[in-house]
Amino acid sequence: MPVSALPSPYGIGTLGKAAYDFVDFLFDANQSYWQMLPLGPTSYGDSPYQSFSTFAGNPYYVDLDMLVEDGLLLKGEIKPKLFGTDSEKVDYEAIYNNRFDVLRKAVERGLSGNTQEFFTFASENSEWLTDYSLFMALKYHFNMKPWTEWEDENIRLRRPDSVRYYTDLLNEDVRFFQYVQFLFYKQWNALRSYAKEKGIGIIGDIPIYVAMDSADVWANPGCFQLDSENRPIEVAGVPPDYFSADGQLWGNPLYNWDAMKQDGYGWWIRRIAGASVLYDVLRIDHFRGFESYWAVPADAETAKDGRWVKGPGMDFVGVMTSWFSNMQFIAEDLGFLTQEVRDLLRDSGLPGMKVLEFAFDSREPSNYLPHTYTENCVCYVGTHDNTPVMAWRQEADKDDVKFAIEYLGLNEEEGFSTGIIRGGMSSVSKLFITQMQDYLALGAESRMNVPGVLGGNWQWRLKKRALTKKLAQKMAHSAYIYGRSNPKWLENKNKGDD
Repeated sequence: MPVSALPSPYGIGTLGKAAYDFVDFLFDANQSYWQMLPLGPTSYGDSPYQSFSTFAGNPYYVDLDMLVEDGLLLKGEIKPKLFGTDSEKVDYEAIYNNRFDVLRKAVERGLSGNTQEFFTFASENSEWLTDYSLFMALKYHFNMKPWTEWEDENIRLRRPDSVRYYTDLLNEDVRFFQYVQFLFYKQWNALRSYAKEKGIGIIGDIPIYVAMDSADVWANPGCFQLDSENRPIEVAGVPPDYFSADGQLWGNPLYNWDAMKQDGYGWWIRRIAGASVLYDVLRIDHFRGFESYWAVPADAETAKDGRWVKGPGMDFVGVMTSWFSNMQFIAEDLGFLTQEVRDLLRDSGLPGMKVLEFAFDSREPSNYLPHTYTENCVCYVGTHDNTPVMAWRQEADKDDVKFAIEYLGLNEEEGFSTGIIRGGMSSVSKLFITQMQDYLALGAESRMNVPGVLGGNWQWRLKKRALTKKLAQKMAHSAYIYGRSNPKWLENKNKGDD
């Protein structure tokens, strides 16, 4: 359930009341985890997988009502219609054009009051916050152009004298972006603590790649495959597959793994350390890219012209898992899998993913069928890249749907989506996850993302009163009978509080 999809009067989900209500719903529904999309500030295409920073939080998620409660905003300064008028779809353009004006008022008040807590935050997070805040101030200074197109070559190439010059020149904007991050993390930490009290862990999603137009690449060019002008030589993508006949041309810069290895993969260690501040479990997106990755010439129009290049393998994965031995990981091992990728997953010891929508697809290997699972995996009905299962029923090959009905014993009385969920819930996988859309039996209109398609994605929002007590009871019973109860929910039930 993406944060962006939570109900709110301000155009997009936030870390405010609706997020707390959702945690309460999850607890009542006997759930143990809330998985969400990446929380970073979105850039090109509004995708959470193309962020201006791998460390920063999305300013859109800062809850405005909480800022009113904190005395940083006046209620009259918030005009909901400016952020979009469709309660079931995010209007990113409206939010982009109007949200920051409101946040600037809050930051101005915040900086005029007691700033000790803010300066402590800024100092403790300076390793990434300094680069991010200057990067964003520079983007506004250069009319939001990608940093590779900034007119001043000295700051584009991040020469020290130029960094000092612009830090002084844009000091007000730099402070603004720092303070917004302070607000985000303050609200996030409170929400995460509340979830922990309810026994709800947070599963985050860490994209394998970062956006080219990001503070990460601008400030760390040596970690990426760039030319002498800091422009990409080859970019990331995937070959033609289930989702796209042309493959997917992501456009992210590729890592310079040889350079990263020289300091023990320090950039990655800092990145995961940053994610561990936000999440309890990390889903590593595109895990197969650590074994080998699809490299596409930077000027290519589609991903068809790419090639496979060997990745760092266990040399890196072993460092990651040993350095963060107390962190739980999920390896997103979907896509074109070779024996080498399977060997890497086995050697890592991490649980991979099993997607039920793929299990009944005659174009996919049959190892997604529940009877083939081992415990060390995570079962999904579908991911944010899949259509909700009720839409899958309409769109999939009729023989594939017939196979699913026969395999799982689906029937109209139980309901198609409920039966598919039962199939995953009753598997031996250590964890079962499904999209909220599937519990609600929603159709194609609620799909979060169509891979390879630009525009129209990441917009779905939950209706305000969609999560009912009846649904929570249904979900709670299912988790209970299949031995997947939240320990704190089970404790209450055993006390007779349920």
